[in-house]
Amino acid sequence: MTTTIDEAKLEAFMGQLAGYMTGATVCLGIWLGDRLGLFQALNGSGPTTADELAERTNCHPRLVREWLNAQAAGGVLAYDGATDTYELSAEVGLAVADEDSPAFTARGLSVLNSLFIDAEKAADTIRGNGALSWADHDHHLFDGTEWFFRTGYREGLPVWINALDGVSDVLHAGGSIADIGCGHGAAAVVLADLYPEATITGFDFHTPSVDTATERAAEAGVPDRVSFRQADAQGYDGSYDLICFFDCLHDMGDPVGILRYAREHLNPGGTILLVEPFALDDLAANIADNPMAAIFYTASATICTPNSHSQDVGLGIGTQAGAARLREVANEAGLTHVRTADQTPFNLVLEVRP
Repeated sequence: MTTTIDEAKLEAFMGQLAGYMTGATVCLGIWLGDRLGLFQALNGSGPTTADELAERTNCHPRLVREWLNAQAAGGVLAYDGATDTYELSAEVGLAVADEDSPAFTARGLSVLNSLFIDAEKAADTIRGNGALSWADHDHHLFDGTEWFFRTGYREGLPVWINALDGVSDVLHAGGSIADIGCGHGAAAVVLADLYPEATITGFDFHTPSVDTATERAAEAGVPDRVSFRQADAQGYDGSYDLICFFDCLHDMGDPVGILRYAREHLNPGGTILLVEPFALDDLAANIADNPMAAIFYTASATICTPNSHSQDVGLGIGTQAGAARLREVANEAGLTHVRTADQTPFNLVLEVRP
C-alpha cells in the first residue's frame, strides 16, 4: 500500500515542530535567567550591554552574550544593534523578574526541567505498570509546582473563597482550614494572609515538601497560625470548617475514598474546596478548544496519573478529568452538593458539600 504525502501538510507540521522546539529552548533560557538573576539585573535598568550584565551578575561574559541573543531572538528581550544593548520591557519583567507580580511565571518553568530529567523514568513507567510516585521525581518538579501555582493562588484565592457560600465569614470569625496535599505550602500561606483569624493546617505525604512548607510559613511571618504535618490524604486528624484540595485530587490513588474521608472530617456546615486543572467535559472539544490541554495531558501521562497508579486503588482520573467526572467522584463519596464556583483558563473551582 502506497501512502501519498501531502508536502504542504508536511511542511506546515515541520514549521509547527520548529516552533515547539523553539518554545522549549526559550523556556529553558527563561528559567536560567531567573535562576542566575539575569532578569532581575535587567529589570528597570534600561539598555544594557552583555558585559555590563555579566559584571552585575558575576556570570561568564561570553555565555551571557549567547543567552542574551537567544532571549532576544525569542522575543523576550529587545536588542538595539546601534548601541549593542539589550533591554527588558516593564511588561515582560512582570512575568520573568518580579516574583511578587501576579504574572510571574519564570520559576514555575522548573517543572519542564523535571519532565526532561525524568524522561527515562516516564518511558519506563509507560511501558511498565504505569506507576511512578511523586516522591520519585527530580526536585525540580516540587520547586516548579510551587511557583507554577503560587501566582494563580495569590490572584485566585480571594475570588474563590468569596464564591463559596458563607465560607469567608466563617474564616474571618476564626474558622479552621485543612490543606490536603499542601506541597510547599503556597496556598496555605496565601490563606493565612487573607484570613489572619483562621487556623490553617497543611498535610502532605511527602516529608521534604512538608519541611519546605514550614520554612515558607516562617519566611512569610505566619508560623503562629499555619502549621504543616506529614500525613496522607486518609491519615490526617481533626475536623475543619474548610478542607481544600489544590490541584492534587487527580494525583491521588483513591479520590473517592479521600473525599469520603474529608466528608467525615468536616465540621457541621463545612465545605470542601476542590481546585482542579481546567478541562472541558467533552474529550474532542477539550483537545480542540482548551489551550492548556497539551500541557496538562503531558503532565497527566508522565506525573499525575502514574502517581495515582502508585497508590492504593489507582483510579487515575487524570489531570483533565473535567467537572462532570469530578462530580461523579464526589457523588460516589457521598457528597451531593457539587457546584462550579469559578473557573479560570488554568483551573476549575468546585464547592463541594454533603
